[in-house]
Amino acid sequence: MQENYLAKWLNNELSEEELATFKKSAEYASYQRILEASNKMEAPEFDVDLAWDTFKGNQMGNEPKVVPLRPFKQFLRVAAVVAVMIAGSYFYLSTLNETFTTDLAERSEVTLPDSSEIILNADSEVSFSEKNWGKNREVRLEGEAFFKVAKGKKFAVLTENGTVTVLGTQFNVENRNGFFEVTCYEGLVSVSYNNSEQKLPAGSSFVAINGEIVGSQGITATQPSWITNESSFKSIPLKYVLAEFERQYNKVVKTENIDVEQLFTGTFSNTDINLALESISTPSQIRYKLGDDNVLFYAENTP
Repeated sequence: MQENYLAKWLNNELSEEELATFKKSAEYASYQRILEASNKMEAPEFDVDLAWDTFKGNQMGNEPKVVPLRPFKQFLRVAAVVAVMIAGSYFYLSTLNETFTTDLAERSEVTLPDSSEIILNADSEVSFSEKNWGKNREVRLEGEAFFKVAKGKKFAVLTENGTVTVLGTQFNVENRNGFFEVTCYEGLVSVSYNNSEQKLPAGSSFVAINGEIVGSQGITATQPSWITNESSFKSIPLKYVLAEFERQYNKVVKTENIDVEQLFTGTFSNTDINLALESISTPSQIRYKLGDDNVLFYAENTP
């Protein structure tokens, strides 16, 4: 690599031929990773010209005047920028969390550093710090996930609605748009919600909707139904049922003349859309129209 390629690359001065040659060099990949990481961080303002002028002023007071060489000044500019990029990138990358996400109609499995397992439901995100995992077993969740936690130090799941703490157990957490539910399938979990704490033994769940606790529910299953491709609900407002249908099938849900606050109890399939539509519409006494990318739910008496 020619010595001035780095400076010209940083200043966007490379020709197409020079850029092609630079990208083939062994150094290019490293510089590109550093640049991408530095673009994500907010570094304090640094005036290179002011620093250079200050440096010159200090030197002129102690040394004879010399004629400045512009190539050397340009080299110092590049060196300063690269030093800031490397230092900042190291700090950014060393604290970066591992993040895993799922799209609509998608599911994913994540293995944590201590061999604990997470199964992410559709449209969900979980993140954690792999570097600090040995000291702090803590994950952040948006959406829904089933946890199989290896025994060890305290394990915490942080959400915007509440915190779930365990030592080693199996449990499910759903945290979506005003809906917060924690279900314990094995062991014991602690749920912190609105400055209060509640213990959940195996076979029980905690539900809060729009900031109001709606009570604990008993369960007999050994894992959440969505693990086996079904979505189950017990006295849950219909709007949350429709939102889950939307996530599982990646269809835009529209409603017309129906009460989305009516409570729904039932199950729908996550793999058969026609069966799912019948499972939702029949007990709710509503109708539906299935389009290419959307579903309209409407009242039976709608014109």
